[in-house]
Amino acid sequence: METADLTRMANQIADYFTAYGHDEAVAGIADHIEKFWDPRMRKTLLAHVANGGDGLDPLVLEAAERLAPVTS
Repeated sequence: METADLTRMANQIADYFTAYGHDEAVAGIADHIEKFWDPRMRKTLLAHVANGGDGLDPLVLEAAERLAPVTS
């Protein structure tokens, strides 16, 4: 999946969680990505974040810090 698509999808998740408080939003985004994104998607997202995370919502950037590294 393309980085642009993952950025769009992650930002849509962040948009949903903006109604929650900051800490709950960050936790909810991380939980959603951990549960519903396959390892390749998470690995691509984490690589994008490591390269600056251009275009990602700040909540997504914070949530990415909570994601477990993808080893495979």
